[in-house]
Amino acid sequence: MRVGQCHSASMFRALTLAAALATALPSALTAAGCARDAMLVFDGSASMDELSFDISRKTRIVDARQALRDALPDITPFRRVGLLTYGPGSNADSCANIDLRFGPRADAATDILTEIDAMQPKGLTALAASVRAAADALDYRNRSGIVVLVTDGNETCGGRPCALGTALASEAKDLTVHVIGFQVVVDFFSWDNPEQVDVGAGNTVAKCLADRTGGLYVSTETVDELADALRATLGCALIGSTTPRRTVS
Repeated sequence: MRVGQCHSASMFRALTLAAALATALPSALTAAGCARDAMLVFDGSASMDELSFDISRKTRIVDARQALRDALPDITPFRRVGLLTYGPGSNADSCANIDLRFGPRADAATDILTEIDAMQPKGLTALAASVRAAADALDYRNRSGIVVLVTDGNETCGGRPCALGTALASEAKDLTVHVIGFQVVVDFFSWDNPEQVDVGAGNTVAKCLADRTGGLYVSTETVDELADALRATLGCALIGSTTPRRTVS
């Protein structure tokens, strides 16, 4: 790919992301304000620590940590956020390693970063079971809430995210699931996932969770794109605010 083509592709992704966020913000986020508690579901599976063919690039976990460090200080002073991870853990069956680190709490940026910085990615991708656990942590049948899932791939533990999205939409009092695909890995075994046809080639099947609960699905490739997507989905509009973005070191 020539330099011009690479630049054009990057600009196209940035414009697409901006357009998606601008479209979604008024209806899905601004009206809700910051009163709703949120759970961040973070992908800790082995693929987050894999090197790409371009050895000059950092692993996904390194980039994701930086995006969280950039975005969370803009979010957690205003919204209570909890953390759930999947992948690493002590269970021999890595699909069972779903860890509710803590429920929604105020000013959670430092706590989230401490947990993610210490995490060593491994194991498989239990998307559906993790989102279900996060919804339970929000008491979704009785309380309004938001789940934001950050993932780099498809369900690999036999779960059915599309079916779960339908169930959550019918059972919840007021639950929105947003999905952020981060450098999504192409699933060469998508034929083994019967729900893949519902979201199309190149997308994680987790897109169903957003589609069926009225949430936002954003595909991101860079640290800045991921940070912006986190601000859009976990954050809230503060009309008239001129507070600059802050970074946690």
